[in-house]
Amino acid sequence: MKKNKTINWWKYIKPYLPYFILGPLCMIIEVVGEILMPRLLAYIIDLGIDGKTEKVPGIILWLYDKIGSNAYFIVAIAVGMILTAILMMIGGVGGAYFGGKASVNFATDLRADLYKKIQSFSFSNIDHFSSASLVTRLTNDITQLQNFVNMMLRMFFRSPGMLIGALIMATSLNPSLSTVLAVSVPVMLVSIGCIVVRGFPLFGKMQTKIDALNARVQENLTNVRVVKSFVREDFEEEKFNQANSDLKNTAGRAMKNMILMSPVMTFIMNATSIAVYWFGGQQLLGGEMGTGDFTSYVTDITQILSSLMMVTCLVMMSSRSMASAKLIAEVMNEEIDIVDLAKSSDHTVQRGEIEFRNVSFRYYKDSVGKVLDNINLKINAGDTVGIIGSTGCGKTTLVSMIARLYDVDEGEVLVDGINVKDYSLYNLREGVGMVLQKNVLFSGSIIDNLRWGDSDATMEEIREAADYAQADGFITSFTDGYNMDLGQGGTNVSGGQKQRLCIARALLKKPKILILDDSTSAVDMATEARIRDAFKNSLNDSTKIIIAQRINSVKDADEIIVLDEGRITGVGTHEYLLENNVEYQEIYYSQMDKKEEKK
Repeated sequence: MKKNKTINWWKYIKPYLPYFILGPLCMIIEVVGEILMPRLLAYIIDLGIDGKTEKVPGIILWLYDKIGSNAYFIVAIAVGMILTAILMMIGGVGGAYFGGKASVNFATDLRADLYKKIQSFSFSNIDHFSSASLVTRLTNDITQLQNFVNMMLRMFFRSPGMLIGALIMATSLNPSLSTVLAVSVPVMLVSIGCIVVRGFPLFGKMQTKIDALNARVQENLTNVRVVKSFVREDFEEEKFNQANSDLKNTAGRAMKNMILMSPVMTFIMNATSIAVYWFGGQQLLGGEMGTGDFTSYVTDITQILSSLMMVTCLVMMSSRSMASAKLIAEVMNEEIDIVDLAKSSDHTVQRGEIEFRNVSFRYYKDSVGKVLDNINLKINAGDTVGIIGSTGCGKTTLVSMIARLYDVDEGEVLVDGINVKDYSLYNLREGVGMVLQKNVLFSGSIIDNLRWGDSDATMEEIREAADYAQADGFITSFTDGYNMDLGQGGTNVSGGQKQRLCIARALLKKPKILILDDSTSAVDMATEARIRDAFKNSLNDSTKIIIAQRINSVKDADEIIVLDEGRITGVGTHEYLLENNVEYQEIYYSQMDKKEEKK
């Protein structure tokens, strides 16, 4: 599937541009203060204490002459240093505040768009990513980007600004001594480059390992009952420990790379400081350099090397954030294969007639085999239709195309004589009620879950739908009734109860087309029969499609469709298929007692 190559990051910066500008500006104020402070201290030592006027700017000499007293001059410069420190504090606080505001809002908007993008995915798009990977990208990866934006706004101008400013100050103060920097700075830059080149791939691998660990945790917690019932806790712990160990080892290699940076940078800083003390000390003893200038120069050198360290940290964080940005871009740039081109269409599902014309479909477009092959089928409005066939023959895929959960590769699907692509997705899916093979309930009360079918439903309508689904009886037996909290995913109700709640939710929608995808497999046959009878009363003018493994579930349908390896091998009533269709006969006799049938 084709994907775009870039994300419009400007979209997430533009609304908060004042924060993105004010943050760095505040940091520049702090940087200017840090560069000025050593010079002010040098004026106190050289001019205020030693009385040396060499290399002192005219404005400082004018101030010194005006004051006329060394003590008062020192006080005046000290006051200037205090005011500078206050401005630096304001700049630092402002930089942190605006940087935080910018990064949090940036991440919030990006997370919202990423979530919205995932919500727009078709089933085919979702198949490209694991749910754990999507969760990681929504949380961990965006947090990495948020932290990077915050640090960038605080350091991007601060570190280079301090580096450039301190270089200018040091070079103007003592050009000959600054030749030390001509050696140390290139060595440091080369070292930084080597560390970054090694670190970038490791951070990409680390994010992949986080995905794998999250997938292992999610799978285990979701299926914890199965794990316990098969006494596989030790096996699952071993798999978790393996994933955890893989993450630890990969993160360890990445961290070792970062840890290596610190001693290398510290060695270069110390070596540079020693060289400055050695050569600068000789100039100081020889009278070529004042004590204040020497102190200021040492501070400038420290600032230069510290700023390089900060740049290194920023580059290392950018390596990890770039790996996260790449993973986010994969989701954001995923090409949605089901596009709502008829979004403004006013077509609605009125009768529920369905027709498949020469429909073929593949999950993987480059595969040779087809999941559905040349399906031609017409289902009359209001009919009850059963679909039966072996596992994996394409039953669920077939009905998923009615609501455009998948799009056909060849042919077309029509509802009420209109191609499903000519409906808006909202109108089409509003007219189709689906109880999927995997029954899904959400955290919250029973009534909250049922109102997914109709958010404005009255209590009477809710109870009526639950009664049709044979759910009202067990709901009212609970202490809190319809207000009982279901827990995460409906963990405190049985499989059969969960199925009936999902059916009630679909019935409350009052759809023109109702699709039940093996949704009564956990319900006893007597209850299932009562549910089917209720359909005649609650949805007598709606089209009902029942996918089932049990013959009894579809035996009384107006029409039964037999699927085998993606092809329709038979269509007709139970009696007709039992006489004329081999696949149906095989299914039937595998479930029924032949002797009882002969009677």
